[in-house]
Amino acid sequence: MTAFALEKLRFVGGVWEGWLSASGSGAAATALPEIEATHLDAPLPGVEVRPEAGGWRVRVPVPAAILSEGVQTVLIRDRAAGETLASVAIVAGEPVEDDIRAEIDLLRAELDMLKRAFRRHCRETM
Repeated sequence: MTAFALEKLRFVGGVWEGWLSASGSGAAATALPEIEATHLDAPLPGVEVRPEAGGWRVRVPVPAAILSEGVQTVLIRDRAAGETLASVAIVAGEPVEDDIRAEIDLLRAELDMLKRAFRRHCRETM
């Protein structure tokens, strides 16, 4: 289990920022944490971990080169523990929107069919 907790502060201008705090005492609470960000298992450059009072500010620049149609996920990990602390999901493009709308329409149609079947069952059993 990781000795850190990472909370998102903001995502603006292509830079994700978070607040990292130690969840216990000891070496993990004082040592500079080894934080990495990856996309499709490839490390992203420019990750910064800056000490501040009570924790660390983490900055992860998201390169424009990883943006494309669909959903892209950046994982922010504690390298020493090998555990994911946070993730950033970036959704882009119209096909994703159309897919989501199609799924919602399908779910609505199925729900309407179930409502009709349930009402018919209730009428027949009364």
